[in-house]
Amino acid sequence: MNSVRLFSLASLFLCFACAASAENAPLDHPAVGVVKGYLEAIVKQDWKASADMLLPAALERRRNKVVAAIKNSSTMTDEAAKLAMLGLRDVRDLEKMSPQEAYILDRKAVHDRMKISAATLKRKTETLKVKILGVASEEEGKVVHVVVRTSQETEETLIEELLLISAIQDKMDGKKWLIVPDMQEPMTTPLKKDAPDTPSLGTK
Repeated sequence: MNSVRLFSLASLFLCFACAASAENAPLDHPAVGVVKGYLEAIVKQDWKASADMLLPAALERRRNKVVAAIKNSSTMTDEAAKLAMLGLRDVRDLEKMSPQEAYILDRKAVHDRMKISAATLKRKTETLKVKILGVASEEEGKVVHVVVRTSQETEETLIEELLLISAIQDKMDGKKWLIVPDMQEPMTTPLKKDAPDTPSLGTK
């Protein structure tokens, strides 16, 4: 599940406990159902379903990063190779796609290269278990972080993961929650305001 990141969860919840702006939320919080549905869609490789659960702005940021990575290729051969991995010939084709379309194309391309058999996919789907370990909220309950332990099996292997998944309340519909996969990435905000315009000296 490379759409979510692994974290040191013990230190994470220590931070939650110490932060005045964060508080525990119930394990049956509405966002938990979305998280479970998202993980199930990922395992099933139902990219349309998972895209519908993701914050549109996060999908747009993702598409823009992919476009930038392709455009910043060191050579035209390297750029063509990156495009070929997506089944494209021109980066402008990617730019014309909606963020959701670009996400679906990318996820499908990545997992097609993994060549997971239908039997293995079926086994992983049938054995998927999702255990919610904790839920913490911040921003007056508008942002929720869910700690999850998952397990699934292939024909030969048991796969277990410890995950942190963040969700945000939809601004237009308070009952709707959307996954924000890049929320754990470092974010920077300029602290200094733009320098004021130089005052005009006028004419004498």
